[in-house]
Amino acid sequence: MDKIAKDVGDIQSRLLHHRPVINAEIRYFVAEFEEKRGHRESRLLENLNKMVAETNEQALPTNSEGENEGVMSDIIKRLEAANHMAERVQQRELEAQQSTQLQTNMEHLKEQWADFLKEQQRLKEEVDEEHNKAVGRISTHYSEMKIDLMKSPPF
Repeated sequence: MDKIAKDVGDIQSRLLHHRPVINAEIRYFVAEFEEKRGHRESRLLENLNKMVAETNEQALPTNSEGENEGVMSDIIKRLEAANHMAERVQQRELEAQQSTQLQTNMEHLKEQWADFLKEQQRLKEEVDEEHNKAVGRISTHYSEMKIDLMKSPPF
């Protein structure tokens, strides 16, 4: 009975637990959205900002002579608010890009550090092996010299 209950629970979790599938689809959508759109939004916002600035410079002096000052100040405030919001959107996008790039760089540096440590360990083992061989050769050489000294008659 326990096995049947476990099997039923497994089947139920596979049929009703969609979180991994949904997470994968969300990641795929975000990647496709970012790759296909690129920096189009930031360029649009920059163009919009330029157009608003040019409109402010050109239309404001000609309209302010014949228009009511209260209406113009309201329009100026709205344009400044729109400019401010566009700059905030650009700033957020730039921060997100920098954060992603920073994480990528950190992962790359961690991989390089791990490779460096492996290489250092390999070099250490090579040096230790060469040292042990040299100590063995020197010990053998001095042992042979000692034996030769023992064989030769004293003067």
